[in-house]
Amino acid sequence: MHDISQYQDFFISYLKNQSIQKNPKNLYEPIEYILGLGGKRMRPVLTLMAAEVFDTDYKVALPAAMAVEVFHNFSLVHDDIMDDAPLRRGQETVHEKWDLNTGILSGDAMLILAYQYFEQYEPVVFRDLAKLFSKTALEVCEGQQWDVDFEKRNDVTIPEYLKMIEYKTAVLVAAAMKMGAIVAKTSEKEGDLIYNFGLNLGLAFQLQDDYLDAFGDPETFGKQVGGDIMVNKKTYLYLKAREFSSPEKASELEKLFSLQLKDNIEKIETAKNIFNESGASKATQDAIETYTFKAFETLEKMDINAEKKDILRTFGENLMGRKV
Repeated sequence: MHDISQYQDFFISYLKNQSIQKNPKNLYEPIEYILGLGGKRMRPVLTLMAAEVFDTDYKVALPAAMAVEVFHNFSLVHDDIMDDAPLRRGQETVHEKWDLNTGILSGDAMLILAYQYFEQYEPVVFRDLAKLFSKTALEVCEGQQWDVDFEKRNDVTIPEYLKMIEYKTAVLVAAAMKMGAIVAKTSEKEGDLIYNFGLNLGLAFQLQDDYLDAFGDPETFGKQVGGDIMVNKKTYLYLKAREFSSPEKASELEKLFSLQLKDNIEKIETAKNIFNESGASKATQDAIETYTFKAFETLEKMDINAEKKDILRTFGENLMGRKV
């Protein structure tokens, strides 16, 4: 196997050779733009790693990894429209750089392009990849809808929130890993184990993303810090702060998250203070650690050698300590 940075290089090299310079330009240029903005490439790297975990050359998994990355970026284009987000990876979002209609249509095209990459596999592998991909794509949409619904609710529970981030984020991380297993034609048992490893890592990743949205460094995070607070998202931080706070502080927080205030620094700082004072910040960091360790427990059940387990464990540790 290779290290994580090598897998990133392998994938980026493959990505750069995937020319989609077609007409009409206003459909395809935004796709090239969003795919070229960089990012961690976490999901495609996991697909390549998973293939080699099960003794298959990473090159065989490159089309599947590309499908995962194209789908992920499709979801970001549409999420940014729904969130009215100005920045993605430190640059203008697609709908800001072009317009709303372009963002919608280019995103639609990306979903179709993602499926086309599975056509490079033999029928049985294509079937299994497409079946998993369809299930995952629908779950991502369900998770996104719950996320939107929660913005208007004051009674969201921790279990509901965790189910939402499982569908919105974690299932794609899990599917990315299982796609590597499918391409490698490993056993169903091992495929399910690596899916569960990815699922728990994905939960930890999203909780970390929620934490960084409030407390990340704007120079490294790449998105607008405090964006979740501004649009009143009921994140794990919010829910734990409400649970841990006095009735007075909880009421203050609920009132704060009922206000429609864009780019309001005072609102962001007030919410962050409540997150810290209530212990919600610490509880969120503890949850990130808990789900990461759950992933490691699953890893121990897999029938792979110690070196491969160490590589996957290092990946999880890096996610837990990330700043971007």
